[in-house]
Amino acid sequence: MSNDGLYISDPEHRQALLREAAQLPALTVNSAAAANAVMLGAGYFHPLQGYMNVADALRVADELHTADGLFWPVPCLNLCTEPPPVRAGERLALRDPNVAAEPVLAIQQVQAIEQLDAAQLAHIAQQVYGTQDRQHPGVESLLSQGSHAVSGTLEVLNYSYFETEFPDTFRTAPALRAAFRARQWQRVVAFQTRNPMHRAHEELCKMAMRETGADGLLIHMLLGRLKPGDIPAKVRDAAIRKMVELYFPAGRVLIAGYGFDMLYAGPREALLHAVFRQNAGCSHLIIGRDHAGVGNYYMPFAAQEIFDQLPAGTLHIDIVKADHTAWSRRLGKVVMLRDAPDHGPGDFTILSGTEVRNRLAAGQPLPPEFARPEVAEILMRHYQQVGPG
Repeated sequence: MSNDGLYISDPEHRQALLREAAQLPALTVNSAAAANAVMLGAGYFHPLQGYMNVADALRVADELHTADGLFWPVPCLNLCTEPPPVRAGERLALRDPNVAAEPVLAIQQVQAIEQLDAAQLAHIAQQVYGTQDRQHPGVESLLSQGSHAVSGTLEVLNYSYFETEFPDTFRTAPALRAAFRARQWQRVVAFQTRNPMHRAHEELCKMAMRETGADGLLIHMLLGRLKPGDIPAKVRDAAIRKMVELYFPAGRVLIAGYGFDMLYAGPREALLHAVFRQNAGCSHLIIGRDHAGVGNYYMPFAAQEIFDQLPAGTLHIDIVKADHTAWSRRLGKVVMLRDAPDHGPGDFTILSGTEVRNRLAAGQPLPPEFARPEVAEILMRHYQQVGPG
């Protein structure tokens, strides 16, 4: 089976499907289902062929695999508040909620329309997010999408707003594999980010490249929805590109983005990150402290420990386990805390995220130990426009 994704690239086939879609019943999906469609189309969710049914979603939540044994860490669902006007076996045009005029995003061959009861939705939330607390942004998103699960295979017709708004950054999994081949990169370390990269992130990537003997680094940023207060993708993109231009060796870094909404699912999302970096052709993925976390919902290294619980051979990508990093005043460089056992709290420069945002909003420079000045300048311009949030 090809792992090029479910996007229909042949122009004649696409036009035929668009003509068909105009005659089909339509459903405007929610942002989470739209993001799932984009990831299915872009080859990141290979070998999934579409949205899961209830049985598969519950098995994934409980056992990390579908009913037929496919490893998968997070249910891939199309939930809606009301059942769409189709029956099992019919076709449905899925419209994009995130683009003006709601163009057709995909055509779904409907397998089933099932209703999840409140207890099942709460159970999925508990298993995937480790909590049912609606203050958790991922739980709130899941529980607000509706209870009707529309399962079935997809033919994806576009990549929503990601391809048009981020033409220099959005890349599919096959496109990344091709880029690595063109550069003759055999060993590629992926760095996941939803934030701008400060000195600690920069050094973490360089440490991982040295540790793995990597030919190249993929800085792979999320381009979809975030929680309030997170920095917009265009600002992050500009900041990361400036840092790479000035502070990384030429020709060793590829900057790209993927079209997905952040789940904040901690360990489960770390596993999903590994799956789609594996599909993109990466050999290694950096998993840091509180990877994909939010608030205090997860233990600091839970996202690393979950990989140790997988049966051998589940994944074909290696994990680089990273500790928290900070600037060592004693050594004059960024270090992992585990590599500096002789240091005390006063030997590190660590700024909280709130302190960073407040300084930037006030137009105060960040310490050079924390952020490259050129990066801080880009962030400062953003925060002076929007405030600390």
